[in-house]
Amino acid sequence: MRLTLRQLQIFLAVAESGSTAAAAEKVALSQSAASAALNEMEGLLDIKLFDRVGKRLILNDSGRLMLPQARQILDAAATIEQQFAASDGSGASAGSGVHIGASTTIGIYLLPGILAAAYTRDAEAYPRVTIANTAEIAAAVANFDVDVGLIEGPCHEPDLKTKLWMRDELIIVCSPHHPILGGKPDRKVPVSALRKAGWLLREPGSGTREAVEHALMPHLHSLRPAGEFSNSEAIKHAAAEGLGITCLSRCVVADLIAMGRLAEPRTTLPPLRRNFYLIYNRHKILSARLTYFLDACRKRASESAGL
Repeated sequence: MRLTLRQLQIFLAVAESGSTAAAAEKVALSQSAASAALNEMEGLLDIKLFDRVGKRLILNDSGRLMLPQARQILDAAATIEQQFAASDGSGASAGSGVHIGASTTIGIYLLPGILAAAYTRDAEAYPRVTIANTAEIAAAVANFDVDVGLIEGPCHEPDLKTKLWMRDELIIVCSPHHPILGGKPDRKVPVSALRKAGWLLREPGSGTREAVEHALMPHLHSLRPAGEFSNSEAIKHAAAEGLGITCLSRCVVADLIAMGRLAEPRTTLPPLRRNFYLIYNRHKILSARLTYFLDACRKRASESAGL
């Protein structure tokens, strides 16, 4: 086989950047060397992988067919390198080379505790972490941009394996002075009042947004938006200022409830729950380091009695 990993790396760089000049910078080559490698690759395969549109290189149908295979092969090669970069599979080197993707709530409120419990206090030992919303993390896992994802909503990517990780409690909160409480913190708020209230929501694509809608829609039928934020921290502070009511994970709002800045209204709704998931590409090779991290996640779930 004359096809090389370097050629695949250049192909992927061109696919992502749209030109051999930009790709050359990503892979530390001259433009002429990158162009020559791409031309040689297309010659070996006897097929064009890109449409040439002006100075742009755009994947054609053959290139799009090859793209996921190239990502899978390069990811497998990187995994082999990581596997043997150090002698053991735990301790100071356990996190080296591992790239974790986490949706916002998990990344901010749960993942730091998992990392602190699983790894030593050597900064180089911690896995690299990317935090984004659920849809973005799922796409990153599907593209092998991250090794594994921790998400807080359903996953709609067909190439991923999705495993139930732990359960989370969602609660409704608002300012203690919000009109829905009528000046009585222990007042039971009827469903009719919840339907009329203005809701502070996460952005579309957020696992929290999807989970909240899934939990509340059967009872409220619709949510009247009062504001949309891309961050749960912003939502809880907006709720504390009286801008609306919201539904968030208890771990997100526990601090402001304890400070008396948020109240948890009593309602006639049943307990609201959602699932957190572990996701990884079905073609992903699970290295010892990645398995070590997954075991740490399962231990965290067991300790919280989530599963």
